[in-house]
Amino acid sequence: MVEPVVDGVAKPKRRWRSLIFLLIVILLVGIFTYWRHAGPSASTHVASAQAVGVAKVISGPMPETVAALGTVTPTATVTVLPQLSGYLTDVAFTEGETVSKGQYLAQIDPRPYQVQLEQYNAQQAKDSATLAQAKSDLARYEILQKQDSISAQQVADQKFLVAQQTATVQVDQAQIDTAKLDLTYCHIIAPVAGTMGLRLVDPGNYVTSGSTTGIAVITTITPITVIFSIPQTELAPVLAQMQSGATLVAGAYTSDDSTKIADGTLTAVDNQVNTSTGTVKLRATFANANSVLFPNEFVNIHLTVKTLQNVPLVPAQAVQSGAPGSYVYLVGANNEVSVQTVTPGITDGTNTVITKGLSVGQVVVTDGVDRLTDGMKVTIVNQAPGAAAAPHKKHAPPATAQ
Repeated sequence: MVEPVVDGVAKPKRRWRSLIFLLIVILLVGIFTYWRHAGPSASTHVASAQAVGVAKVISGPMPETVAALGTVTPTATVTVLPQLSGYLTDVAFTEGETVSKGQYLAQIDPRPYQVQLEQYNAQQAKDSATLAQAKSDLARYEILQKQDSISAQQVADQKFLVAQQTATVQVDQAQIDTAKLDLTYCHIIAPVAGTMGLRLVDPGNYVTSGSTTGIAVITTITPITVIFSIPQTELAPVLAQMQSGATLVAGAYTSDDSTKIADGTLTAVDNQVNTSTGTVKLRATFANANSVLFPNEFVNIHLTVKTLQNVPLVPAQAVQSGAPGSYVYLVGANNEVSVQTVTPGITDGTNTVITKGLSVGQVVVTDGVDRLTDGMKVTIVNQAPGAAAAPHKKHAPPATAQ
């Protein structure tokens, strides 16, 4: 069907179709031209301008540590128990007070024991007089025996009587000593130096020698210890260092392992392995002058076994894991990066030891590695002075083997 023509001109509908088709063709040509010229060059520009942070490989020390969970254990925990029965007449300590060894703490009514002591003294005086009389009789009997005025049997019996009376006086003396000791026990003193706990008995109560509760508990917290366990596989290096006379430093960290609390030294190793866990108990001692370690508190222990010296170090974030194994992006000439496989050693969370694959002075990428490919050009926007230039963070995890 032929569209009608008016004065030699096609209808407007046909002209519009032609115009739209022409615009679509022009648009497609423009898109194709932009893709051929602008697209690849822009991609190359972005790749060549990839911004990264870098750091140099340096030589420095790296502590080799063992991490473990420990329990703060006082050097002494003593429950002050009454040694005899009686009414508690006085309590001289304050809860939470720091006391010294031998300091007066409490008093039990001493009057019954004072009366008993007086009775024993009187009994001894009586028995001593009887002994003196027996000795006097024996002396006369011995004179009469020499004169054949008395039988030998009577003299022998008198000697036995003197021996009996002597033993009786000795028993009296033992009772007197016991009564004096009881009077000493009425005056209760601190058996060790430490911090007093809460008062467990109030004045006026009747206490007995069979009590297990006690009057209070004294805990020695200065110095204080931490008991922790390590796997038996890590025991040999620790024993080797101790046998050589080295002092192993133990750092105590908070339960979340974020902040160091105190520094101490390893003082003892248990004499057997726990067969159910395969671990060995160790004890570290801390001065705890500021009382930051509290009895029965859980802490993390970082035991420094030894320190590696002059080893290649890189920031821990520079070491990546992938198809080649462990690798870093090495910055070469013209700021081009290349994949360099490495063999990492121990790490403290901040720096990592590189045992193979890098040398001191080389530059590795530390920031922006997720956007890199082998051979890509980079722009350095942040260059750290070196792996170990910054101090180790206090909350860094212990050094472990990669």
